[in-house]
Amino acid sequence: MNKVLVVDDEEDLEVLISQKLRKQIRESKYQLIFAKDGLEALDLIKADPEIMTVLSDINMPKLDGLSLLLHLKTHNPLIKTIIISAYGDMDNIRTAMNRGAYDFLTKPINFEDLEITIDKTFEYITQLQNTLQAIRENNIMKMYVDPSVLEYMTRSEITQDFSANETIEASVAFIDICGFTSIAEQEPPDIVVNLLNQYFDLIVKHIIAADGYVDKFMGDAVMAVFKGGNHAKRAVQASLAVMQEIAQAQDDLQKQVGYQPQLSIGVNSGEMVSGNIGAISLKRLDYTVIGDVVNTAQRIQVHASPGEILLGENTHQYISSHFNCQRKEDAVVKNKTKPIVVYQVLG
Repeated sequence: MNKVLVVDDEEDLEVLISQKLRKQIRESKYQLIFAKDGLEALDLIKADPEIMTVLSDINMPKLDGLSLLLHLKTHNPLIKTIIISAYGDMDNIRTAMNRGAYDFLTKPINFEDLEITIDKTFEYITQLQNTLQAIRENNIMKMYVDPSVLEYMTRSEITQDFSANETIEASVAFIDICGFTSIAEQEPPDIVVNLLNQYFDLIVKHIIAADGYVDKFMGDAVMAVFKGGNHAKRAVQASLAVMQEIAQAQDDLQKQVGYQPQLSIGVNSGEMVSGNIGAISLKRLDYTVIGDVVNTAQRIQVHASPGEILLGENTHQYISSHFNCQRKEDAVVKNKTKPIVVYQVLG
C-alpha cells in the first residue's frame, strides 16, 4: 500500500481529503497519514521509512512547507513532495521546484488532478527505487563475477556465443597465505574471515595495479591471471609487491591472534584455455583458465617455501633480463613424470 503524508494546518482538510479519496482508501490504494506542520511531518517520516510521498501546504506554523522541502532533501532524496497551496504565484512555484518539489498544485484542490498527480508520483518513485536496486545488485554482482564476464555482458555488440572459448598466452600466479589454516582452526569465524579479507585486499590491490585480475579465491590462496603484453613481467612485479606488502602488514587483529603472515607464490607462463567452465544444467559457470600451464603454476606454488617466489622455466625466460633470479633444485611435482626446472626470484 502506498502511504501518503498530508501536511497542512487546516483542520477541515483532513476530513475533505479523506472524503474525496475514500474510494482509493477503501481499495487500499492509498493510506493517508496527517501532520499539522513540518516538524510533526519530519517525526512521522523518521518513524516510518515507508512514507515516500508527501502532500504539503506552504504556510504552516513551526516549520513551513518550503523549509520542509530542504529537510526532506537532506533526510531522504527519494521522498517526493507535491506542494498544495493557495499561493500559486511564480515566486512560490520557482522556490518550491528549486528546493526539490516534484509538482505544485493550487487550492482549491481539483481532486481528479490530485489523484493523477499522486499516481504519477508513485510511478516515479517506483522507477527510482528499481534503478537504485539495479545499481545495488550490479555492485554486488561485481564482487562475485569475473571482470571479463562483466565486460562481455556490457558490450554493445556481442559477436560470439557465450560458450565460446579461446586459447591465450598469459601468466598465472598462485599466491598462498602460509599457515593460515591453523588460524582458521583456532580462532572465531569473524576473526578468521575479517583477517583473511584484509590480506586479500592487500594482495588484490597489487594484482590490479599490474593489470592482472583475480581469477578466483581458493580458501586462503589467490589465483591471478595476467594477459597481454609483458604478462610475465607484470606477474612477477605484482608478486614482489605483494610479498613486500604482506611482510610489512601490521594490524590489531593480526596482533590479537599472534600471527605474522607469509606468502608462497608460484608463477608459470604459456598457452592456456580461457572460457566458461561449469555445469550449464545448474546454470553455474566460472569464467576461468585451465590447462597444463595453470596446473603447473599451482604445483610450483606448493613447492615454494614461505617467503619464496618460484617461477616456471617459461616465465624465467620472459623475465630473466628484468629480475635477479637463481635456479633452484628441480621440483618433483604431482602428475609430472620428470622434475621441472624452477627459479627463485631474488629481486
